[in-house]
Amino acid sequence: MSYDTIILEKTEHIGIITLNRPEQLNTFNVPLATELNQILKDLDADDDIRVIVIKGAGKGFCAGIDVGDLEGKSPLEYYQWITLMEGWALTISQIGKPVIASAHNIAVANGIGIVASSDLAIAAEGTKFGATAVNVGLFCMGPAVPLSRNLGRKKALELVLTGDIIDAEEAYRIGLINKVVPKDKLEEETMKLARNLAAKSPLAVQLGKRSFFEMSDLEYQKAFELANNHFAILCTLEDTHEGVKAFLEKRKAEWKLK
Repeated sequence: MSYDTIILEKTEHIGIITLNRPEQLNTFNVPLATELNQILKDLDADDDIRVIVIKGAGKGFCAGIDVGDLEGKSPLEYYQWITLMEGWALTISQIGKPVIASAHNIAVANGIGIVASSDLAIAAEGTKFGATAVNVGLFCMGPAVPLSRNLGRKKALELVLTGDIIDAEEAYRIGLINKVVPKDKLEEETMKLARNLAAKSPLAVQLGKRSFFEMSDLEYQKAFELANNHFAILCTLEDTHEGVKAFLEKRKAEWKLK
């Protein structure tokens, strides 16, 4: 399948999504939002894929939503439009396969939203992050959802209310990203992390991610009940017993997705 705004590659059980509007700093328009959301779902349904990576083509990772699309809509059309612009973020939380954001140079507005929504994130040194919509009379309401869950109320509000830019080191310090790497090592380090995840039991990783997101919104006791039920299900799987057996026998596990 060919795409207008995205490049898709598959290697070593890893699906690599490249946002491909480099002349527009990979800002979101209707085709990009539509394609990203669909590709995430397609990769989740692909049994050969275990990990998903999102990166950006050209000079920057993503500079948000293309404001050229803003004018000329009714209230209902605005709601449908922004729901589409943010749909991929909800999809990331609903699919079982882990998503890694690999950011360089600039990740603002919806760009910081991708980073915050992804399960893990790596950034090149010098990358700038910001919830910058407030600076043009808008507001990063969509990105505020994952930001508030990543960073807590005070820091998330600081970012979305001020629109201030932070660098990669500060993003790492506050927990927005997992790792900062030299610019020339970004792809290498991203793929190293992706291969690490891809080597794990796919069923354990996918069930574990779903359990994590589901229990995050539950009260404490109910979260344990859900987690314990999911763990009991995991213990019934053939791959679970294969993983334990391989560990005891000091060999590499052979995952069968059963």
